[in-house]
Amino acid sequence: MGTNQLVYDKYVRYLLLSSAILVGLMIGVIVIFVGNQGLRTFAEVSPLEFFFTAKWDPTVDKYGALSFIVGSLGVTLMAIIIAGILGVLCAFFVEKLAPKSIKVLMKPALDLYVAIPSVVYGYLGLVVLVPAVREVFQVQTGFGIFSAGLVLSIMILPTVISISCDAIKTVPKSLSEASLALGATEWQTMYKVVMPAAAPGILTAIILAMSRAIGETMAVQMLIGNTPLLATSLFTPTSTLTSNIVIEMGNTMWGSPWNDALFLMAFILLIISLLLILAIRRMGARRAMA
Repeated sequence: MGTNQLVYDKYVRYLLLSSAILVGLMIGVIVIFVGNQGLRTFAEVSPLEFFFTAKWDPTVDKYGALSFIVGSLGVTLMAIIIAGILGVLCAFFVEKLAPKSIKVLMKPALDLYVAIPSVVYGYLGLVVLVPAVREVFQVQTGFGIFSAGLVLSIMILPTVISISCDAIKTVPKSLSEASLALGATEWQTMYKVVMPAAAPGILTAIILAMSRAIGETMAVQMLIGNTPLLATSLFTPTSTLTSNIVIEMGNTMWGSPWNDALFLMAFILLIISLLLILAIRRMGARRAMA
């Protein structure tokens, strides 16, 4: 029986190792393919034009992606500011203040929240939020970074809340008890003891939410305005990297500068996601060394 168990363990180990290698190869192939196709853009378009000009007109071979980059960063930044603040506050409420009955209701509610398709958020934003923004702020269309960022913040809230809750749970109760025993109030304990101890997990939640936000397509495409204009305000109709890719990719010829430029946009998104993941790793390593 012992020999059979050793053989079984060996095969399971090989299976897990093979799965990990296969996943790594798949990711590597995707990055290499998208990067190779995208970098061909620079055979026809200079990097300065692509990254630092906002003139996007494939009919006259103009491929300035600055407006899409600014739109993506603007939407993501607005979404993460709103979702980060609300999500962390909600996580502290659920874990430290909420009665047990509310906790029981919150868990399935968050699961249901995650299961809502992004197109539903986009449609609700289109029929409810955009007219409201147009009326309240007296703007011409209601599309732009504000509408897209607001809906996107609602979409990434479950990520921030659930991971922040897990981070708060991992803080040893002895730390809170010691703080209270020394005379600190419950609010002081949460702010000065629990939050610093849970900070690495909370930052991980925020960065993972950013990764989802910057790659979101459907809801943003429905609310951003989809015009290749550099955003000069939160209410300027503009576009993002993802929305422009999904709108134009089907209209391009394979291997053309236009097609390569869209692949380059996808490669930029991959690089940003990779940098965010590396940031999570680095913060975790620093916390472990502290």
